[in-house]
Amino acid sequence: MSESAPTPIIVTALFGKADSAWFDGLRRAHFPPEHNRLDAHLTMFHHLAPSLEAELKHRLAGETRGARPPQAWMAGLMSLGGGVALRIESPGLADIRARLAEAFAPMLMPQDRAGWRPHVTIQNKVSPEKARALLRMLEADFRPRPVAIAGLASWWYRGGPWAPLSRHMFA
Repeated sequence: MSESAPTPIIVTALFGKADSAWFDGLRRAHFPPEHNRLDAHLTMFHHLAPSLEAELKHRLAGETRGARPPQAWMAGLMSLGGGVALRIESPGLADIRARLAEAFAPMLMPQDRAGWRPHVTIQNKVSPEKARALLRMLEADFRPRPVAIAGLASWWYRGGPWAPLSRHMFA
C-alpha cells in the first residue's frame, strides 16, 4: 500500500505511561512476536474514512481540551477464542465514543456500528488451548484496578504498524 494512498483511520484511547508499560509487558510476554506489531491499545473505532480526518481531529480536540480524563478500570478478563484480553470499563470514555459514533453514524462500518466492548488484547493468534491456559493463569490472581486514560489518538492504518495522525491529551 502506498504511503500517500488514502487509508482508513483508527481511533484509540491512550493510557498513562505506567499502564501502557504494564500492558505492553503483558503483550511481549504472551503475544506471538511475529504478530505483535503494535503497542497495547484500546480501539474506539476500527475504520473511519480518510475524508473524516479534519472533522475527526476537531471533535477529538473538543472532547479532550480542558477536560479531565475519564475514570477507567480494568474490570475483567475476556476470552477471544484464540487469545485473551483485559476488559476495560469507563462510562466517561463510553460517552465520548457514543458522541463520536452519533456524529459519524452514516459513515460507520458494521464493526464500528456494533456494540463496543472496550478491551486491551494481550494475546491473539494462538491455539484455543494456549489461550485457555493463559486465561486460567490470569484468573488465579486477577484483581480489578484503575487504569489511567491520558488522551485520544487517531492513526492511519497502513497494513502493518499504524502511522500516527493526531494525539489529543486530557487536561
